[in-house]
Amino acid sequence: MSRPPPSAGPLQFFAADGSSGYSSEGESPAADIDDLRAAAREWREKSVARSEAKLPPRLKRFSTWSDEEVSALVTPADFSVDYKRDLGFPGEYPFTRGVQPTMYRSKLWTMRMFAGFGTPEQTNARFRYLLNEGQTGLSTAFDFPTLMGYDSDSPRSLGEVGMCGVAVDTLRDMEVLFDGIPLDKVTTSMTINGPAIVLLAFYIALADKRGIARDAIGGTVQNDCLKEFIAQHAWLVPPRPAMRIVTDMIEFCATEVPRWNTVSISGYHIREAGSTAAQELAFTIADGIAYVESAVARGLDVDSFASRLSFFFDVHNDFFEEIAKFRAARRLWARIMKERFGAKKADSLKLRTHAQTAGVSLTAQQPYNNVVRVALQAMAAVLGGTQSLHTNSFDETYALPTEESVTIALRTQQIIAEESGVANTIDPLGGSYFVEELTSRLEAEAMKYIATIDGMGGMVSAIEKGYPQREIAASSYRFQRQVEHGERAMVGVNRYTTDRDPKIPLLRIDDEVQRTQLANLKRVKETRDDARVKATLDAVKSAAVGGTNLMPPIIEAAKAYVTQQEICDVLRGVFGTYADPAEF
Repeated sequence: MSRPPPSAGPLQFFAADGSSGYSSEGESPAADIDDLRAAAREWREKSVARSEAKLPPRLKRFSTWSDEEVSALVTPADFSVDYKRDLGFPGEYPFTRGVQPTMYRSKLWTMRMFAGFGTPEQTNARFRYLLNEGQTGLSTAFDFPTLMGYDSDSPRSLGEVGMCGVAVDTLRDMEVLFDGIPLDKVTTSMTINGPAIVLLAFYIALADKRGIARDAIGGTVQNDCLKEFIAQHAWLVPPRPAMRIVTDMIEFCATEVPRWNTVSISGYHIREAGSTAAQELAFTIADGIAYVESAVARGLDVDSFASRLSFFFDVHNDFFEEIAKFRAARRLWARIMKERFGAKKADSLKLRTHAQTAGVSLTAQQPYNNVVRVALQAMAAVLGGTQSLHTNSFDETYALPTEESVTIALRTQQIIAEESGVANTIDPLGGSYFVEELTSRLEAEAMKYIATIDGMGGMVSAIEKGYPQREIAASSYRFQRQVEHGERAMVGVNRYTTDRDPKIPLLRIDDEVQRTQLANLKRVKETRDDARVKATLDAVKSAAVGGTNLMPPIIEAAKAYVTQQEICDVLRGVFGTYADPAEF
């Protein structure tokens, strides 16, 4: 039966029983919809009933990885969409179908493999290897002491130096880390949050030292303090002064380093902590709202900085749910920036995102299965329209990836780009009734969470009340029970198991790394100008106490080879420290 295209009008969803869902305006001609609904009812009562009598459904309940109910079939009678208002064309509001008019037909996503281990010398060698193998952007993993604002010679760092990322204590380490890498030709991402202001200052100081203009360097610093309090728990100072530091960075970079993404608003760690896709979407967007509100309260025009806010999402196992999440995120952010904040520039409305395949989905059992998981997740990220992508290595449940395993992970992206054909057309799943319905369902669920957070006074207040933390914990617990009871299949874990012990090569970080790093740090401290160190630290403290922007004095401290812990200790001294409140 032929039918005209849906009429203009707001989004409409119908449940399987025909009742109206989350909007009640505008639909296709009533007679046509009624006709189709009757035909669908007849199909279910006859064809489906006969088939299920012979072969019952293989599951009692079908749901996404986030436990969302999955319909057997979605038709135009179940769901209609206003194309121009809710989808639009790629590169145009509301950006559901992509932030660029031509997407991957003109330029593939950036293949940005997360890398870092041991000393700066070792990570520099890995960076060079990946660039030679076809990687198109750098992404830096720091060790745990660096993430927490401690130097390699701190008693707190014993046994952790270089273990889960690269150790960076001073500008000297940054110089070695990016030796031979043109900062004005390669964009760099740095996964650092609490001490992000220090590491960005090191990077800017390095560019200054090399004579590279600040407006020529590009990249991203994660710098998402809010998701740390929600999910990852690697903070430097309490939430409110942490927001002040982030806002200082947004303000400084808006004029001084205009190509730099000052915050990578990160849903990844929220999802890794156990959230659903809708919660990841909602809490990430709510974090973004908080950063925009803070910058606007500082007196910044929204269009002066909004285009340099970027996002970072997880790509989990449920193929269509993940694709829908990316599409919903773009539409939701565009509408919020336009309607809530009055942004006028198109670039201010665009949600540009990096994506990473789900580390939490990787299993130690049958680790080669992870190659398949990562490939499917990477395909979902591409079909969802990501701008940048990291693919996890299959051995990451055991150790940092080996050179061979990281090459397989990179080749996964390259095969998708060059051989699969999915990059040849824009948003190829757009218009799928199932995908469009799931996109709108995720958006609606996210909006409910955001409304609750708004009612609490915003995300900082919600975090202080423990709201997102409790929601994630409940979701994580529900999922774990499903796995333990066999309701959720994980191949190699609770289904298709084997007793064979996998034999895979592992990357080992030995004690020599810490000894080398300590010797290098000692040498820097012995050769720097102590009077200049004290003067620059005093300037940092004055800015912290006086409320002036922290970026300029921290850059000067970096150039004096002040260590990151020395700077972080000043910030902790002024702003205090933070302990996570117990939640039950």
